[in-house]
Amino acid sequence: MSEEAGQLRLLRPVDRERDHVRGGGGRGGVTVLIYGDYLCPYCRRLRGVLDRLRRALGERMTYVFRHFPNEHAHPGAEFAAEASEAAARQGKFWEMHDGLYSREPPLTRDHVLETARAAGLDMDRFQRDMADPALAGRVAEDVADGRRNQVTATPTIFIDGQRYDGAWDFYSMLEALERPIGTQVKRTARAFASLPTAAGIVLLIAAAAALVCANTPLAPAYQQFVDARLGVEAGGAALSLSLASWCSDGLLTLFFLLVGLEIRREVTAGAFADPRAALLPIVCTIGGVLAPAAVYLALNQGPTAPGWSAPTSTGIAFALGVLAVLGSRAPVSLKVFVAALAVIDDIISMLTLAIFYPQDFHAVWLLAAAAAVAAMFALNRWRIYAGWPYLVATLALWLALHAAGLNAALSGVMLAAFLPRRPAPAAGPLLAQAATALSALEHAETQARAASGEDRPTLEQEPIWDWASRNLSAASARLLSPADRVERAISPWAAFVVLPLFAFSATGVPLDVDLSSPDARRVLAGVVLGLVIGKPVGIVLAALAAVGSKLAVMPEDTRPRAFLGAAILCGVSDPVALLMADEAFPHGDYANVAKIGVLIGSVIAALLGAAVLATSRPAVTDAEEG
Repeated sequence: MSEEAGQLRLLRPVDRERDHVRGGGGRGGVTVLIYGDYLCPYCRRLRGVLDRLRRALGERMTYVFRHFPNEHAHPGAEFAAEASEAAARQGKFWEMHDGLYSREPPLTRDHVLETARAAGLDMDRFQRDMADPALAGRVAEDVADGRRNQVTATPTIFIDGQRYDGAWDFYSMLEALERPIGTQVKRTARAFASLPTAAGIVLLIAAAAALVCANTPLAPAYQQFVDARLGVEAGGAALSLSLASWCSDGLLTLFFLLVGLEIRREVTAGAFADPRAALLPIVCTIGGVLAPAAVYLALNQGPTAPGWSAPTSTGIAFALGVLAVLGSRAPVSLKVFVAALAVIDDIISMLTLAIFYPQDFHAVWLLAAAAAVAAMFALNRWRIYAGWPYLVATLALWLALHAAGLNAALSGVMLAAFLPRRPAPAAGPLLAQAATALSALEHAETQARAASGEDRPTLEQEPIWDWASRNLSAASARLLSPADRVERAISPWAAFVVLPLFAFSATGVPLDVDLSSPDARRVLAGVVLGLVIGKPVGIVLAALAAVGSKLAVMPEDTRPRAFLGAAILCGVSDPVALLMADEAFPHGDYANVAKIGVLIGSVIAALLGAAVLATSRPAVTDAEEG
């Protein structure tokens, strides 16, 4: 769900007419693009690795350099960059480039001029060109490009248009450039995952595949697959669920954990930091439950009335999947609003099942669930940062919710609420720790190279290697809190494994039902209209009332049409609605009719919501507001 992945690709491709390009043209070539700074010590060290890579790969490697001078950290960096551009006007960019990186710091203006003379430049022309403001503009264009690609430091490396965040040593980079099969698969997967719409596309393909399987000769095999029982036994107690139940109650816990972490971050320092912004999804959820129930009951009385709950549930996975397909048309704050609304909606759905369809509800297990939540709270208050105690408490909560007859996936939301976060660390001490470890390794490496004969030590076997690796790991680990680490770890799994499996196991509904009776048609109409009309009307009216009374505020940077599109998308339902249909009509054919209504209503809501959002203008900018 993160927006950051979309910036892993190079937004402006390499242009040989504009960019500074060296080498290339060989078969199986690879392009390495560097955003660099001539006064950056790390760029200077990386240059040796790049030279070695160029010697190893020859013409197969294309090297591209773009400017990203940090004048604040390295005074004179912009002057050096402009000097290289002045040299480029005489066709000697690379001579100047190599000369600037070859000089030991400090690199003053006099040193730059000496480098220009050594490169064989016409100094009179060079001095005239340096007075041309177009040089500074050319450097500024590269800097602006870098910022659009989320370049924040130098050197930043792109390999074949994909940002490279791996190790900078020769062998790690050589493997990335030579592209063995494993690296190619990883790079292709990373390129696809970096597309803003990738997760939504995979989710919709999985849902479509389930519908095809359930309504073709593959139906028996599909049904056997989703109904297959999988069990876990421990201490004489057994837990056996169908594959579909494991997906909706088990795997979906990871997705709820991810959504909960994002909502928590927005509550702490984001879209929901204002309590009035946090109140809006709560109010809208209530409106989005009452309105579709009222629409259904307006059409259904008597024996079909119990189906009022079928159109009240919002499918968080599918709604966010459609929003992901729409990309930048949906502001981040709007996606967070929809996620929060859907989570609250799921909680209300669980209460609905417990209160109105209590045959499978066992309240005594709520005591065990409360004890598990209390354990999480205590772990958080005691500042326990190890992960396994939270995992044990979450498993206990999951089992308690399942035994109580509630959706156990909600345990993911509770884990998200209590996973500890740490204040951001000061960079200075961590820099000192990492620099000390690496300097000690470099010194040991130099000594090892100086040694000769059979007594020459192997650096990996020296105690300093273990000491340095532990210190580097500790400094790296401190950059992320336990909550941050969990979020990064599960995000790709939730997007590309959990949600597609859930969609495939949940949406395979047979489309052949008997609609010959008036009651069946009223059930179908009530569910469809409840989702397509009742849901958005209830959400919008609740939002207008809450905002108009100043109890709540709209999501930041969200235009009215975009909010309307999101409200319509909330009519996309989920398997909880199918469960409600079964509970509402346990002894009749109306359950299948209601399920078809859920499916039809969800498709219509998805198409209408996507159409409204697609025609909305991008998010409001500060310039537009001014």
